[in-house]
Amino acid sequence: MRAGMMLLCCAYVLSQFFRAFLAVLSSVLELDVGAGPEDLAVASGLWFFSFAAMQIPIGAALDRFGPRRTASWLLLFGGGGGALLFAAATTPLHINIAMSLIGIGCAPVLMASYYIFARQFPARQFATLGAVMIGVGSVGNLVASYPMAWAADTIGWRASLVGLAVISAGVALGIFFLVKDPPALEEKIKGSLFDLFKIPALWPIFPLMFVNFAPSGAVRGLWIGPYLSDVYGMDTGQVGQATLVMGIAMITGTLLYGPLDRIFGTQKGVILLGNLIAGLVLGALAVFAGSGVALAVVLLALLGLFGASFPVMIAHARGFFPPHLMGRGVTLMNLFGIGGTAVMQLASGRIHSSFQGDIPEVGYSAIFAFFGLSLILGVLIYIFSRDSTE
Repeated sequence: MRAGMMLLCCAYVLSQFFRAFLAVLSSVLELDVGAGPEDLAVASGLWFFSFAAMQIPIGAALDRFGPRRTASWLLLFGGGGGALLFAAATTPLHINIAMSLIGIGCAPVLMASYYIFARQFPARQFATLGAVMIGVGSVGNLVASYPMAWAADTIGWRASLVGLAVISAGVALGIFFLVKDPPALEEKIKGSLFDLFKIPALWPIFPLMFVNFAPSGAVRGLWIGPYLSDVYGMDTGQVGQATLVMGIAMITGTLLYGPLDRIFGTQKGVILLGNLIAGLVLGALAVFAGSGVALAVVLLALLGLFGASFPVMIAHARGFFPPHLMGRGVTLMNLFGIGGTAVMQLASGRIHSSFQGDIPEVGYSAIFAFFGLSLILGVLIYIFSRDSTE
């Protein structure tokens, strides 16, 4: 189990890397492939869309086949194959297809871990274990910042992607041979995804789950690069350093969120306060979009810190899932989280192009305002949720 969980954690490092590395390569991809910020917004959105679309079949596969086969095969063919295609890309279309494949490959990794946590560990430990998995896995966020910029400058971005394809394949094979599936349920109970929608307690959670990860995920995954280069003239290395700061803040936030529900005795209160602060930070980014690079980096770091409540959100919903629908339950929440990010990422590209003009910060201010208002709306609906009893 220990070796298998370590490999799933390594796979999640790759997943975090692949969702974030476009921000660092924005300038070189525009030069070599002709992919501008709007093109990369589409590519990033397609990663999230394919990732989200796979959650429904992955949920069924986890309940039926277990995490070992589900995670290993998809990572091998989607992650490894998609990275190879990206390395050979010559047009924005190739990048779109590659990112879609990589999204499919990364889709089962975290949910396979969460399935094991939900089936084999006490419910009160779920949020902490989930936060540790995300926190450690978020090293991929850091690798996708300055180290990726350094690799692109040193050996080239194409060679870097070939190396990542080999690593993805190796980790996938390790998962297949070393991950152990949880024991099968003694009583076979039939159920479907639709049974989850019959649980009233989940409905006030869904909207905030839809917008919860999008601001920090989309900004760190893409917009931080074009924003800092267009508004403040940062080069690839400087953008890499700024994304490193935000990535560290996201890891710190994830690890801090994890045990807070047990410390304060409430998941709802922790989630409400954290997301409210994240919404206010986005408002500050919108208002002060061109007011200085130091302020911008500090606000981006605060967004990463307070926008990291994703594992506690899933832990809150997990308390309402019946055991025989645990796989479908965690993947349904992930569908809302990643699907919302996909929708908002694509929308942000349209918003940027609509507001782009002679003053570059105007387009980015509109993006931050869009994310902030969406998050506050989700918080207002979430107020009507109730704490999980587990």
